[in-house]
Amino acid sequence: MSTFDFPVGWYDFHPTQIFNYQLNRWHSMGYLSEARCREAGSQIRKWKDWPWACEKQAKASKGLERAFWYRAAEFFVAFGDPEKERFYTAFSQAFNSWMQASHPEVTSHSVPYENGALPVLEVPSVGPEQSTVLLFGGFDSFKEEFFSLATVLADGGHRVLIFEGPGQGAALHEHGLPMHYAWEKPTGAVLDHFGVADATLIGISMGGWLCFRAGAFEPRIRRIIASSIAYDYLLVPPKWAQRMAKFMLKLPGLIRFAARMKAALMPQERWGMQNMQGIFREKDSYQSMLKMLQLNAENQQAHRVTQDVRIHTGAEDHFIPLKMHHLQVVALTNAHSLSECIYTRADHAQNHCQVGNWGLAARDMVDWVDQCLVPKPAQHEVDS
Repeated sequence: MSTFDFPVGWYDFHPTQIFNYQLNRWHSMGYLSEARCREAGSQIRKWKDWPWACEKQAKASKGLERAFWYRAAEFFVAFGDPEKERFYTAFSQAFNSWMQASHPEVTSHSVPYENGALPVLEVPSVGPEQSTVLLFGGFDSFKEEFFSLATVLADGGHRVLIFEGPGQGAALHEHGLPMHYAWEKPTGAVLDHFGVADATLIGISMGGWLCFRAGAFEPRIRRIIASSIAYDYLLVPPKWAQRMAKFMLKLPGLIRFAARMKAALMPQERWGMQNMQGIFREKDSYQSMLKMLQLNAENQQAHRVTQDVRIHTGAEDHFIPLKMHHLQVVALTNAHSLSECIYTRADHAQNHCQVGNWGLAARDMVDWVDQCLVPKPAQHEVDS
C-alpha cells in the first residue's frame, strides 16, 4: 500500500512560527511539496493572505496535494465564515476523488453516535491481519490527515480505523458534534460498530490526552500510543501564568474583556479564540475556556490505565513543553508496560508530533505494536 515518501527535515517556509509549523506539518506528512510550500510562504505577508495563498496552490495542484492545499486554506479561517465551509467541502471532495481512484480498497463508514455520526476510514492490512488499530488526531484535526500514517501501519499488517470524534472534521462540520473530553464514548462506539475486542489506540497531539482517557475506561483497548501529550492543559504555561489563570477563572467578566481586547489587537489570538469556541460549539470565550480546561489530570484518570503504553514527545515542541511528558509518565502508575521516546534534533523529530520526521515516528509505532503482540513481562523502557 505504500504511497508516501516522507521528507526528513524542518524547513523555513515562513518567518511566523504558527504559519511555518502548519506548512511543515502537511509537508512532513507527505502531502505538500517543498516547492509549493516555499512559494505559498513567500506570498503570505499578513494573516488575511493565508487562505488565498493556499487556494492559489490548490488550483495549481492535482490529486492529494490539491486536497491538502484546500485543507490548509480552511485551517486559519474562522468558524462562521462561509469560506471555511467552502474550503472544507473542496478539501473533502478532492480527497475522496483521489482516494477512490488510488485506493479503492479503503472504505468509508458512518458510526451512529448520539444525535449524529462518527466518520471512519477503514484501511485494510497488507497481508495477514495482525491486529486492529484505532487512530485519531487532536483538537482541530481531520481523519484524512492521518492516512499516510495509516498506510505504514497497514503495510505492517494492521487494519486501521481512522475516526473523527466529537469536535473533529465531519463529526463537527456535518453532524454538529462538539468536542468533549469523555473519549471512551466515541471510542466505544467505534469498537462496537466494528466488533473489535482487542485494539491499539493511537492519539496524535490532543489525541494523546484523549487516548489515555479512553483507555482508562475501555478495557477493549490493550495498547496505547500517545504523541505529544499535554497531561493537564492548565499546567502547560509557566507557574506564574497558571496562578493568573486560576485567579481569572473566578472573574468571568475579566476573561471576556481580556478576550475581546486580544481579539481586537492580535489576529492570531482572535483566530485561536474563535477556533476554540467553534470546536466546543460555544459562543462565549469564558465557557469555551472552561471546556478546554476539562482536559486535566483529574478527568484523564491516568492511574486507571493498565495497558501497554508508548509515548512519543518532541524535545523542542513549541506547543507542549517537555515537562508535560514527565508529568504524564509519573501519572501512569499502573500501566502494564511503559515505553517512552523523546525525539531530538538528531532525529529531525524534535517538533510537535514529530513533524520533521513523520516517517520515523510511524515506523517506531509499527515496531512497538509488533513487540507488544509478543507476550512479555511488565517493564518501563526509555529509548535513547
